[in-house]
Amino acid sequence: MELKSFRRSSSFIFLLSVTFIIPTAIASIGVNYGQIGDNLPSPSEVIPLIKSIGATKVKLYDANPQILKAFANTGIEFIVGLGNEYLSKMKDPSKALTWIKQNVTPFLPATNITCITIGNEILALNDSSLTLSLLPAMQGVHSALTTAGLSDQISVTTAHSLSILKTSFPPSAGEFQPDLLDSLTPILEFHRKTESPFLINAYPFFAYKGSPKEVPLDFVLFQPNQGVVDPATGFHYDNMLFAQIDAVYSALAAAGYKSLRVEISETGWPSKGDDDEFGATPENAKRYNGNLIKMMMSGKKTKTPLRPSNDLSIYVFALFNENLKPGPTSERNYGLFKPDGTQAYSLGFTLNDVVRGASGGGGGGNSSSSGGGGGGKAPVSPVSPVAPDSASTGYLAISYAPVTGKRKGEGAIFSMAVVMMSMLLARHLL
Repeated sequence: MELKSFRRSSSFIFLLSVTFIIPTAIASIGVNYGQIGDNLPSPSEVIPLIKSIGATKVKLYDANPQILKAFANTGIEFIVGLGNEYLSKMKDPSKALTWIKQNVTPFLPATNITCITIGNEILALNDSSLTLSLLPAMQGVHSALTTAGLSDQISVTTAHSLSILKTSFPPSAGEFQPDLLDSLTPILEFHRKTESPFLINAYPFFAYKGSPKEVPLDFVLFQPNQGVVDPATGFHYDNMLFAQIDAVYSALAAAGYKSLRVEISETGWPSKGDDDEFGATPENAKRYNGNLIKMMMSGKKTKTPLRPSNDLSIYVFALFNENLKPGPTSERNYGLFKPDGTQAYSLGFTLNDVVRGASGGGGGGNSSSSGGGGGGKAPVSPVSPVAPDSASTGYLAISYAPVTGKRKGEGAIFSMAVVMMSMLLARHLL
């Protein structure tokens, strides 16, 4: 998709003029960079915005050549995507190889492409044709990468909705939807054989939106709270995202794939929503995204209780508000930034604070999404935080597929979990 021309405002030029040096070792934070908007900045203007929040990884929903070319020699890792509409073609390794030669090879090694995602949340769409094409497409692209001599540096995977879980709470009870296992198990075997990550899109926002009176907001927003204890493992959880991640690990273990690596390909919080989208406010978005980034970058908490040896890799959703995104108002208001380069809301920290935390030690790893190093970091020009603004418009895409019903499925799995969590919280507070 070719980005339309962008007229720089004086404020945008001023923001890009501020200089700052990113440290050489930071935690594994990425950001989703979508392009469903008619007012987005050029890729070269996006680079300092991404580096300003300490992100070292970017996930695209396509293989936009302008973006991949602009990010050459930046050291930033890229996940590129093949949309759902490509699945039937990618089953043919020769067509997949043609796609690789046209969309990946020309940008290597200058642009650090480490992973290709095939489709997005396919198993949650209830589309039998797409479901049947998913694994063959993954296999076709992997075969093409092998032929091109790139399979050791570029992995192949797909991103799933959390709604593929039947149970998500307590985390130890996590299990996949039984009717998806016939389709999911061969995919898990593919991950095991190719050592590729298992990607999940996890949004605590939808749990809160579905049951705002039952779900403790502090537990969802990484705020100080009593947390909950998993009665089966005794592990303590003080935020919902980590509980969701461990539920996925439990589901993988139950399916016989305990060794697979889980990465969060999307998570975020909207700063604006419709009347029934409870919690979609700038303040809550600030707390969720700001606290998550601070937590990861400080290195204080980069592992979940169930996988204490695995550093997390998390991609925040999303970089920009995208004004052409379909669906409810929230879909156009997940961005950390407005299209003019100013922040959609204050993240609650200065960049200096984040970087000092990242460079001051701690357990934050620098693990790759899919192999390949990020290279050295050069001085960049980040933006300075601005005051919160509840009037932001636009947003970055979650996927190119229609979102109708997708979020409902994810929220539905919390119906019983909310009741259990409320009981456990009450018990813990007594």
